[in-house]
This record gives sequence, C-alpha cells and structure tokens, in this order.
Amino acid sequence: MLAASLATLLFCFSAIAATRSARLMGGTEANFWRLSLACFFLGLWAYSAGTGPGGAAFALFWVSGLVGFGVGDVALFQALPRLGSRLTSLLVHCLAAPMAAVAEWAWMGTRLTWTEMALSSLILGGVALALAPGERLHLPRRVFWIGLASGVLAALGQGMGAVISRRAFAVAAAAGESVDGLSAAFQRSLGGMLVAAVALLVVKRQHLWGRWDEPAGAGFTQWRNKWQGSWGWVVLNALTGPFLGVGCFQWALKTTPSGIVLPIVATMPVVIIPLAVWLEGEKVSRRSLAGGVVAVAGVALMAWWRSQPT
Repeated sequence: MLAASLATLLFCFSAIAATRSARLMGGTEANFWRLSLACFFLGLWAYSAGTGPGGAAFALFWVSGLVGFGVGDVALFQALPRLGSRLTSLLVHCLAAPMAAVAEWAWMGTRLTWTEMALSSLILGGVALALAPGERLHLPRRVFWIGLASGVLAALGQGMGAVISRRAFAVAAAAGESVDGLSAAFQRSLGGMLVAAVALLVVKRQHLWGRWDEPAGAGFTQWRNKWQGSWGWVVLNALTGPFLGVGCFQWALKTTPSGIVLPIVATMPVVIIPLAVWLEGEKVSRRSLAGGVVAVAGVALMAWWRSQPT
C-alpha cells in the first residue's frame, strides 16, 4: 500500500513535467529522452546495488516493459489527441485494473476477496466521477473510434504489463532470487526503450533526411535552443516517472496483486488536481472534487483493510 501510494504521488509530478516537456520538444522526443535518462539512472542503481540485467525473470521483465512502456504508451499518445486527457485517463485507468485482475486470476490464480473487489470498485468509481466529461463529446465518428480503440489498447498494455511483472517476481522468487523494485524497473526500461527509439525514428525520419540542405551547425543550434528551455522538465519527468515512480510501482507489485495496485495508481489524475490548480491555474468542478474525495476515501479504506490481521 505504501509503495503504491508513493508511486501515485510521484506519477503526479511526472505528469506535470511530462506535459511541460512535451509542449516544448514534442511528445515522442520527450518520451524517448525521459526513458533514456531513466534507463541511465536505473542502470546505475542496478549495476551498483541491484541485480543488473540478469536473473531468471529478466525475459519476463523485458517483455513487461515492451508491453507497458512500449505498446501501452504508444497507444496512449494516439488516444490523447483524439479523445482528450480526461476521457483517455478515464478509459485507461478504469479498464486497466479489471483487465489486470482477470488476467492475473487466469494466469496465476490470484483471487481478490469480496471486500478488496468492492473497495477497488469504489476507488475506480470515484476516479470515473472525477474524470467523466461534463457534456457530450462532439467528435467525428472515425476520430472517436480510433481514439477509443487506442485507449482500450493503452489500458490493455498497462494492465498486462503489470501482470507480467507480477509473474516475473513469482519466477524470481521460485528461483531463489530477490529482485528489488528499481532493478525490475531497469529491466523493464530496456524493453520500453526499444519501442520508444523505433517510434522516434519513425516520427523523425523525414526531418532527419531533410536536414542535409540546412546550413552547417543549424541542427545543433536548434537542438541546443530546444534543450535550454526543456531539460529541467525532462530530468524531473525521468526522475519522478520511469525511475522512482515505476520503481515504487514494481515494489508494490512484488507484494500486492495488480487488481489492488492499479486502482490505487488510478487515483493519480485525481490526486494531481491540487497540483494542476497550483501550477497550471486549472479550474476544478464540484463533481471532480466529490469524485476525488470518494477515490481517496476508497484508498484509505483499502489501506486500513489490508493492515488488519488475517
């Protein structure tokens, strides 16, 4: 519970930094550099104090990153411009948790108690109340369906990435190995980096070929100007998101079913409301506040319930 709550708080700061960096240098490039920096920081930990890239569960952690960081994030950035952040967050967070719970039950036999399922539903209900659009969306049919499919795919990527990590921890434990959260995040980042690099090359391919006609040094000047205003946000995003945030997320998955961890992390869009009001001047409706209270109350009840002796 503590690890999942810390991950949620860190993801809030990461979301703010990600928004700023994406506006300054573009979403695909910002995502690539935040993963690159996070992979570097995680590698320092993994090689000095962690387990490095080896172990019986390395392949599973790598695939988890490929699915979660890779497929999930690519689909997420396709849904965001079509459906908007509110509806996309609603789709991803409220679908990922039940998908993961069902997948973990089918694959690993993990069963949640009726109380845990009820409290998870309460948390997700509060998130849905806080994030649901206030009026009917006026979107072209094609844009809506592509956005919807992308949002569902992003939820599937996040949910299955978490379940594969749970399976990886079980494999490591069966082999007598203890993998800490940051080392697991490092192994996952290697898979995510592959997809992020391919996505960046696809997006930048025409730009890269077209640079031969530019004056010598023009590319470096543009790159320097872009980084002067955005490097701080990229570093903050890397530290609070795929480095410490995902490290805490993996720590939580090591000991707690994904059907409990994901609903807690799903409160991130609600917990971020005070930060959005403070840093971005966003206006918050009464319904959003009410949903936030319900979601946070659900997390508090879950923490109390999990702390009771069995």
